[in-house]
Amino acid sequence: MNYGMKKIAPEALVPMDIFTEDFPLRIDLAYCKPAPENIFGVIYRPQARLWLYKPLAKIVLLAAACSLKNHNLQIVLYDGLRTVEAQKRMQKSPIVQKNPGWLEGPTRLLSPPGAGAHPRGMAIDLSLETAEGKKIDMGTEFDYLAAKPDAASNPAHRDYAALSGEIKNNRKKLEAAMQTASNALKLPLLALPQEWWDFRLPEKIYGEYAPLSDADLPVQMRMTDDFMDIAEPEDFPDAHFESLKNEIYAEIDPALATILTAAS
Repeated sequence: MNYGMKKIAPEALVPMDIFTEDFPLRIDLAYCKPAPENIFGVIYRPQARLWLYKPLAKIVLLAAACSLKNHNLQIVLYDGLRTVEAQKRMQKSPIVQKNPGWLEGPTRLLSPPGAGAHPRGMAIDLSLETAEGKKIDMGTEFDYLAAKPDAASNPAHRDYAALSGEIKNNRKKLEAAMQTASNALKLPLLALPQEWWDFRLPEKIYGEYAPLSDADLPVQMRMTDDFMDIAEPEDFPDAHFESLKNEIYAEIDPALATILTAAS
């Protein structure tokens, strides 16, 4: 299945928690929690962290800065890298077993194992909240999966019409922040139509890469407890993440300065 696809090196993945002291964002890794706190139940191991492919990580950081400047809001991150093993667990969850249609068709609401941007760290699920951690109204909860994914039936769809002006405006704030960031970095970004919380690199990019298995990653980067008996590849030292953080800051500084000095 992965013949001819490029392989994503673990070095290309960024743990977003290393930025929380410097940027207005909070990590709330949804699938570490039991049901009903998320609809699927526990998917990730307790030590799991939220990882993103480096270009998408840079977009999220700039979007957080933009949200604070323009609306005095911070970004909350729910999910990023979802390895093949995590996707398999999700597929086997009781709620998905009761709703097999979620996995079917071109407008499916869940990707089968190995498909989509999440198993490449190239999709982010996120929302906006106040500095005190209070959610703003987006019309549905994160991970609201409708029986039908079309815009007329699905209140999570970006084009769903029967929303209040406040909710529409809140969604626009999030989408504008992400789009402003992607434009500033000259990186393409897709706002997934059927889920207001999902932003990803387009398929023309993620489709070039093979999905990641926990077996591809150091222990410290694995999302599930599968393959914990395999020691390779080796964990990265703390210095690696400090160097990665400094590298990203240097790369986004010009765009960040432009965003922070631009008129709201």
